[in-house]
Amino acid sequence: MRITRWIPKRVLGNPLVSALSRRVFPRADKAIQRATHGRRSLAGAFGMPLMLLETTGRRSGALRVTPLTFATSPSSTDFLVVGSNWGQPSQPAWSFNLRANPEAVVVLNAERIPVRARLLTGDERTAAWSQLLDIWPAYDEYDRRVRATSGREIMVFRLERT
Repeated sequence: MRITRWIPKRVLGNPLVSALSRRVFPRADKAIQRATHGRRSLAGAFGMPLMLLETTGRRSGALRVTPLTFATSPSSTDFLVVGSNWGQPSQPAWSFNLRANPEAVVVLNAERIPVRARLLTGDERTAAWSQLLDIWPAYDEYDRRVRATSGREIMVFRLERT
């Protein structure tokens, strides 16, 4: 296994590191992206693509902003995102928001991109999962942990430009 894949899987996929990371990185990334209008991010400093996803709260109706790692395909301008919730047993709140109202906005490099979310299943999910692992290999560790603790399947969404 290449060292560039081993570190995310073994170190960053570790439950203790995930627990600390999920408290620190999203807040820091959101602050950095807001200050730079989406041009810079903490994850970007490590070579990972990061967006801000703006959703509508399913209960509150309030704007919710979440920093997310994403993948794209050379043959598509859509975005792929995964509801790993850092390997926690529960789905992330933003995934419930997208299911309730799939209309959202991606903020990327200071550009606001309207999107419509679609939950992926079957072969389409499997293909997307493979692309997402290229971006963040720790998703496999999160998946193992989630299945062992809650039995849930991690949601994968395609965000299609509208």
